[in-house]
Amino acid sequence: MNRYPLWKYLVIALALAIGLLYTLPNFFGEAPAVQVSSAKATVKVDLALQQQIETALAQHKIVPGGVFYDFQGQSGTIKVRLADTDTQLKARDVLERALNPDASHPTYTVALNLLSASPSWLTALHALPMYLGLDLRGGVYFLLQVDLKAALAKKLDGLANDSRTLLREKNIRHSGIEKSSDGLILHFASESDAQRARVVLNTDVPDLVWQDDASSMGQDKRLVGRFTEAARKETQENALKQNMLTLHNRVNELGVAEPIIQQQGVDRIVIQLPGVQDTAKAKNIIGRTATLEARLVDPDAARYPQAGDIVSPGSELFMQGRGAPVILKKQVIFSGERIVSAAAGFDEDQRPAVSIKLDAQGGRVLGEVSRENKGKPMGIVLFEKGKGEVLTVANIVSELGSSFQITGERSTEAANDLALLLRAGSLAAPMDFIEERTIGPSLGADNIKKGFDSVTYGFIAIAIFMSAYYMLFGLFSVVALAVNLFLLVAALSLLQATLTLPGIAAMALALGMAIDSNVLINERIREELRQGVAPQIAIAQGFDRAWATILDSNITTLIAGLALLAFGSGPVRGFAVVHCLGILTSMFSAVFFSRGLVNLWYGKKKSLQSLAIGQVWQPKEHNSATE
Repeated sequence: MNRYPLWKYLVIALALAIGLLYTLPNFFGEAPAVQVSSAKATVKVDLALQQQIETALAQHKIVPGGVFYDFQGQSGTIKVRLADTDTQLKARDVLERALNPDASHPTYTVALNLLSASPSWLTALHALPMYLGLDLRGGVYFLLQVDLKAALAKKLDGLANDSRTLLREKNIRHSGIEKSSDGLILHFASESDAQRARVVLNTDVPDLVWQDDASSMGQDKRLVGRFTEAARKETQENALKQNMLTLHNRVNELGVAEPIIQQQGVDRIVIQLPGVQDTAKAKNIIGRTATLEARLVDPDAARYPQAGDIVSPGSELFMQGRGAPVILKKQVIFSGERIVSAAAGFDEDQRPAVSIKLDAQGGRVLGEVSRENKGKPMGIVLFEKGKGEVLTVANIVSELGSSFQITGERSTEAANDLALLLRAGSLAAPMDFIEERTIGPSLGADNIKKGFDSVTYGFIAIAIFMSAYYMLFGLFSVVALAVNLFLLVAALSLLQATLTLPGIAAMALALGMAIDSNVLINERIREELRQGVAPQIAIAQGFDRAWATILDSNITTLIAGLALLAFGSGPVRGFAVVHCLGILTSMFSAVFFSRGLVNLWYGKKKSLQSLAIGQVWQPKEHNSATE
């Protein structure tokens, strides 16, 4: 009756073996490390670089705890594990000098980091520790403010170009387009042109509502186009999403491990880089985000302009390279968000080139502009912190479409660098750092200690109570509770989930919920014994009849946890992940594993007279007296 078949014990043994394998890496902690990644797209991180790093460290008598090559994206990273922070700082300085002879133009990014201290044989089996959040591991936290007004202004620039092109195609004459604070103003010489334009624009430029300007006087007839509420909201949301995607691409391309990039509120973005200790290096990586635009060179400007030249109202003066002036038109042909892909290569004459592919809308606009400006130069401008710098100027040799090449780069290195910037995309709106915070590894270690102390003390208190109240069955419950905690940590490591302080709180909650299942089982067995049922039958019926109650309570709690997981973010989501996993592991340990222990202890005892499950109180019998 109370005997498990062999296969069930094999399932338990397999679960414990897998749990041990994936829990073990978490007990070794983390060691100081140095991470080397490529700072330029032309330079790849490979095994040859690993040999160079090992040689440089050996020359300075630095013995690493391990050197690991990790392939990421189009390049990779090499991580060097070291004994202590002093050796870590020394190794960073050594590698900076060895790998970057020209400090002003570094070839590699050498950053401080943390690395798991688990043995290499565990790493080879892909048994890795669970990720620790910023509050536990330490690292860098940035809060950025997105300028949504600039996003709307940029959208207006695009709509102005579309409106100008549309009116030209429809042969509707206008006297000019200007931007206002919240829309566009079109000037016309006649009322009939204004009305024709209003009908066409309301049909083909639906993001703006075009109306007659009642304040226009005399021959100047004006149309005013203002954003619809839906278009305004969509533009702002798309700007935020585009910025987040760009940040993801930039951080991933530059080799920063385990970044967390999340939206906060309507116009803010949170960036967390757990384990990164070099704040200046991290800020430099994030600060490289920029806006890219393609513009025509002003044909009416001087061939070799000077910085002091007078620029026409429709053009702007920029600098290229080491300060060569370039005058470009203000009209934007396409911007970075239209770029689908960009790759460095060579043209038919084996000169360095960058192949670019645009989306459909960007390709259509570029085709129209290039058709009208064959043989004229086009420049690509990088805007950073409101200041533009010309990256390259190339002639339009033929009509262009969605796919084209930029030639004229000085070297393959310059072509690859340009491809990296184009491939990573551009920001739909500028951003400012409004908060910067660094959490040191010592503070993270203190948070870990306090969090796990709370879990440990809670476990000890539960173990004492259960052992005193339920005796041997209480010990069975404590062992099952330990297995539950053990499997929960293993599941987090196996899934490579991120553990935060709220996650540790969820662990403490999981202890109480898991032991509640064992309390239900033990009380149900006691109830069977009170009714005079034989001990072996009481065990079987106690587990069987408690199972329905346990299943119902865990499913309802799991539904609440899944709701938190689906709709929560940040700390709430971290809590929900551990909470849901804790429910699943508790159902296995409290019922399946716990019954396996009981069956193993009592299953072979045929003449069982009593159970060590604490005092079984019998209800008092009342005899009625009759007169």
